[in-house]
Amino acid sequence: MRLQKQKKEDAEGDMTPMIDIVFQLIAFFMVLVNFTKVDADDRVKLPSSALAKPPEQKLKFPVTLQMTADGMVILGGDLMDVESPDLDNRLIRERRAAGEKVGPGGIDEVPVIIRAHELAPTGKVQKLITLCQSKGFQRFRLRAKEETKGG
Repeated sequence: MRLQKQKKEDAEGDMTPMIDIVFQLIAFFMVLVNFTKVDADDRVKLPSSALAKPPEQKLKFPVTLQMTADGMVILGGDLMDVESPDLDNRLIRERRAAGEKVGPGGIDEVPVIIRAHELAPTGKVQKLITLCQSKGFQRFRLRAKEETKGG
């Protein structure tokens, strides 16, 4: 009985699934970067403070408001005046959206992060806080840049 020689075949893996996963990861991180960019704006230069420290834990569902040096408010990338009805309506929508995320009982726990430029008028910051309070927000965080030693 004679045995036949088996032909050797090169085994190659299919790279298509791996390439697909890599593109999905790239798309995911691009979306993630775009969401975090909304929380920080180049037009807002935070004041320095020796009392500033990083948050101990990440806040759940915060509403981030930023104030420029001339007292304009940035919310979700849109520039509005503190006294404009547009800001008033946006705050109502933000509160409603936050309420849907945390549930009706936890709406009082939704924090408002205020990032005011170091040259922003204090009176405008106070008006912004008062406006937020009139819309039912109760918890506020004022952001400042941590002062570094020796500089």
